[in-house]
Amino acid sequence: MRDFQGTLLADGDAVVLIKDLDVKGAGQTLKRGTKIRSIRLTGDPQEIDCRYEGIKGLVLRAEFVRKA
Repeated sequence: MRDFQGTLLADGDAVVLIKDLDVKGAGQTLKRGTKIRSIRLTGDPQEIDCRYEGIKGLVLRAEFVRKA
């Protein structure tokens, strides 16, 4: 799996958001520049499973992150 710049991502990497994202169901917006640690890759080549403060089951699209 690759981030928006084409850098290869692996389980346990940290990523940074490149765009403000509204989180459905949580009533929260993750701001650009937010660092997400310890990502997990999924079976879908464009989805990343991760955790963030107070948000369970957060799934991000690889096109909205870059490797930290």
